[in-house]
Amino acid sequence: MADSDGEALTDLPPSAKLVYKVLEYNGGMTQKRIVEESMLSARTVRYALERLEAIEIVSEDVYFADARQNLYELTDTGEVATDGTADPAVSDD
Repeated sequence: MADSDGEALTDLPPSAKLVYKVLEYNGGMTQKRIVEESMLSARTVRYALERLEAIEIVSEDVYFADARQNLYELTDTGEVATDGTADPAVSDD
């Protein structure tokens, strides 16, 4: 969940937390859809996604419906509460 600098979701800017919540509520989305849902600028969403990918909370994959776009999804380790604690609904079984 954290990179080598020890950065966690709680350390990220509000825009990254909003993008995280949009993905949490809606599942995998393209950057364009995240922009529409979050009402953030495309540049802000791009930066937020970079930050979330850096701490391995979000993964990027090919969007098969339109190969020019990428699909962004929360990783298994991305299922944490915004306070940085593990989500109790996720088990390690």
